[in-house]
Amino acid sequence: MGIISAKFVKSITGTDTILYDEKFQVAFMGRSNVGKSTLINSLTKRNALAHTSSTPGKTIRMDFFLINNTFYFVDFPGYGYAKRSQDKRDKLAKMILWYIMYSEVKKRLVILIIDTKVGITEFDREIIDTLRKHHIDFILVANKTDNLKIGQREKQLVQIRSASDNPEVIAYSSKEKFGREELVKKISSYISRQYPSYRV
Repeated sequence: MGIISAKFVKSITGTDTILYDEKFQVAFMGRSNVGKSTLINSLTKRNALAHTSSTPGKTIRMDFFLINNTFYFVDFPGYGYAKRSQDKRDKLAKMILWYIMYSEVKKRLVILIIDTKVGITEFDREIIDTLRKHHIDFILVANKTDNLKIGQREKQLVQIRSASDNPEVIAYSSKEKFGREELVKKISSYISRQYPSYRV
């Protein structure tokens, strides 16, 4: 799959008709400031497609981007930002868990993004457990590998694989342009394997 086109469609904060229009959804989740929007821009090779901010925790919505006029990338709000009010953090956590547990979206794949330097957090672990409990497939991406020296990267990747009980973690760096082709290939392979008649 080559990403030929990508455009912003709409932002939502809860249930909406776009969730159920039968297009496949690739949902990007992760803690605040983990680099979700930058990673999406890297995948689509469009620097300003997904909004990035120097202020962690600013995004409070689900942003839908139509890829190749066929399926969506969905950029979720980051979770776990300490300077948010507890009420807002709870609402964002509920939004994410609602999408996983209750939205009844069928055609989807979750890309869970971890900060390589930080490793698996408590809420990352909760998300992973919830995805597995509800039989939702996901790909784990260790992002910002450029923030660590090579030896440290490998050590952290081993810890992330162990903590997540997932041997297939994709190391990624938008800055060093590393991991993009592997992730695009995995997304394409998953969609084609699960939905043979679904063109990507």
